[in-house]
This record gives sequence, C-alpha cells and structure tokens, in this order.
Amino acid sequence: ELFKEVLPRIYNIIIKIHIKFQELLEDKYPKDLAKRKRMAIIDEETKLIHMAWIAIYGSYTVNGVAELHTDILKNTELKDWYDLYPERFQNKTNGVTQRRWLLKSNPELSSLIIELIGKDWITDLSELKKLEKYITDKNILNRFLDIKNIKKEQLAKFIKENTGIVVDINSIFDVQVKRLHEYKRQILNIFHIMNLYNRIKEDPSIKVTPKTYIFGAKAASGYFRAKG
Repeated sequence: ELFKEVLPRIYNIIIKIHIKFQELLEDKYPKDLAKRKRMAIIDEETKLIHMAWIAIYGSYTVNGVAELHTDILKNTELKDWYDLYPERFQNKTNGVTQRRWLLKSNPELSSLIIELIGKDWITDLSELKKLEKYITDKNILNRFLDIKNIKKEQLAKFIKENTGIVVDINSIFDVQVKRLHEYKRQILNIFHIMNLYNRIKEDPSIKVTPKTYIFGAKAASGYFRAKG
C-alpha cells in the first residue's frame, strides 16, 4: 500500500511486469503452483513486492561475485531462478588480482621475480611456484629482505608525511586494510591490541616482539555504528 501511494506509476508498471512474468511461469511450470508462488514478483497473500525478483527477471546476468557465493545462490537462495535462467548466473570477483597488485604496488619485488623466473607469472599466478627453488639461496633471500625493508621505509615515510606519526621500521607491521564493518572484525583486532598492552603494563619484563598496527578503512555513509 505504501509503494502504491508513494509511487503509483511505478506500481502500475510493476503490476504489468508481475502479470507478464506469471504468464511465463504458467507456461513453463503449469503443474507446479508452489514454484509459481515462490517466484511471484508480487506475493498474492502479503502483497509484498520482491525487488530482487524484478532485478533478476529484468537483468541479463546475476553476479555472485565469488564462486562460492554464486554456488550458494544456484543451489539454495535462488535455486528456482537458476532452474529458469541458468545462463544468467555467473561470478566475477571484484577487486585487483594478486598478479596486478604485486606488479603495480611493488616494482622492486616484481623486478626481482622477473629476473628469476621471467614474466609468465604476470598472467599466470601459478608460475610463482618456480620461486620455491630459491628458498635456500641466501643471496636471493637477502635481496628479498632488502626489498622488504625498502617498502617498509616507504610506508613509514608516507605515514609520517600524512599523519605525523613516526613508526619503527624494525617492528613487525601488522596491517588490516578493508571495509570498516562489524563482520570484518576490526574491533576483535583492537581487543587483541588492548590485551597485549595490558599484559605489558602488568609485567614490563615480558618479552614482546615490537609491532606496529596499521588500520586502513572506510565505512558506508549510512553505517551509523561504523561512523561512530
């Protein structure tokens, strides 16, 4: 009723979509009334409008992002729809591939890898397995550690220039960079830091490896708890 009152024109369009889709379902599943009810864009009993159903019906593809999530959609959450439109379901993971991330964010390490195993890893991540033959090569390991120190120095410089905070490059950098959200567990990480801090306060003689904890995140504009 609220939808009808606020968006009367859109509501009429949705009714037409609902009727057209019901005709398709009746033709496809003439003896399966339960499935037709489950897939109805407008629930006949509650009159609720299933916006997700409209999206699937009107789309060319349905992206589950990760393969695991897509399989869940296919086998449980949207099984009826997968049965009807199997060709529409796919998965394209967002973000940057490890290959591109390494190549663009760490040119020093990329150059070393190219020197050792060539460029094929840039398009095939499994090629990095060839690096295993260097795990006991002290010269290569030292070059790797030198590059690691260079990158830590670069990050320390960036942090100082942007925050004024001086970090110890000889400490372990414990980094968590991802969307600020309860399920991402930044708070759990903070609890760990607080616990470690309290242990040091209680027993100053305790042996603790120096660590620098670095957080990078942003929260959705309407996510009140995260913004707080």
